[in-house]
Amino acid sequence: MSNHQVLDHVDQYLQLGREYDCSDIHLSTAYPPAWRRFGQLQPIWEDHEPLSPEDTERLAKSFLGPAEWERLDLKGDVDFAYSAPNGRYRASVVKQRLGYDMVFRIINTQIRSIEDIGLPLEHILPLTRYQNGLILVTGSVGSGKSTTLAALIDFINRDREDHILTLEDPIEYVFESKGCHVNQREVHAHTESFAKALRGALREDPDIIMVGEMRDLETIQLALTAAETGHLVLGTLHTGNAPRTLDRVLDVFPTDQRDQIRIMVSESLRGILSQQLVPKGDGSGRVMALELLVNTPAVANCIREGKTFMLPGVMQTGKNVGMITMDESLRRLYVEGVITRDEALFRADDKAQMKAFFQS
Repeated sequence: MSNHQVLDHVDQYLQLGREYDCSDIHLSTAYPPAWRRFGQLQPIWEDHEPLSPEDTERLAKSFLGPAEWERLDLKGDVDFAYSAPNGRYRASVVKQRLGYDMVFRIINTQIRSIEDIGLPLEHILPLTRYQNGLILVTGSVGSGKSTTLAALIDFINRDREDHILTLEDPIEYVFESKGCHVNQREVHAHTESFAKALRGALREDPDIIMVGEMRDLETIQLALTAAETGHLVLGTLHTGNAPRTLDRVLDVFPTDQRDQIRIMVSESLRGILSQQLVPKGDGSGRVMALELLVNTPAVANCIREGKTFMLPGVMQTGKNVGMITMDESLRRLYVEGVITRDEALFRADDKAQMKAFFQS
């Protein structure tokens, strides 16, 4: 492709993205085609012309079905799981002033195991064997939460003989039933909202429920109730570390309910995994920095008394159950020579302490 003419079908861009190990493909009006590799957004070809409104409309039409097209026309945006011959994608199309913008998240259909992604199996395993309670996986957008959740569900699927129900937007990894019976429901396609799906889920007698996103009061409330009434609930939140995650959960409730909710959370929480993907120093990809909070009596006490700011200190003393703070994880990666000093400092929660560590 000498002058990089625009390809005929989005599948051709998606195929390139897969071949070059990208996480996302961006096709936007007035910009050249771009991809996100190892966390960096860059043009696929340096000298490609920006896409015209006609280009993006043609590309949008190349993969949108009548139902999606109608929703795009009506609402101005559409999100759905797109299945192409070469795999599955989380597709988002938005109509804006200049034309259409399309973003595809490449879903890696190969489910990776707990060991593959570098989670400490001995400390994660006890969490997955509870009959009830709440496990939260947190991190910003693109920090690998879906991959971690899929690894946990896959492990439970092989390890237990139970009924697993997943509520997702959209369905990413497809689970074959192994030891467990697995049902997957897609929010919007099969049901209106996470809250509605969760309410319906409780009637289907699941043992394990995975909630793709706990973003509002109703969903969080239902998830807590489910965790209390004999279900193991796995959910995600867009928060950076364990104390912030707990604050976020408690803050969605009206003030007069907080005390009661703190008691509920202190009793039903099993653990919080907070993660971020950090670029490796040698530019070869990214590595996961992980914070793990396990609910011990000391942790439960902090939650009950609303003293989440004391959690980092408590976590320092919980090494025997695998607890580690995000900053410790970053320091470890730096000491092992995997990430640079700048990255460790940039991503640290306590920057002063991290600076002191470098100077010691």
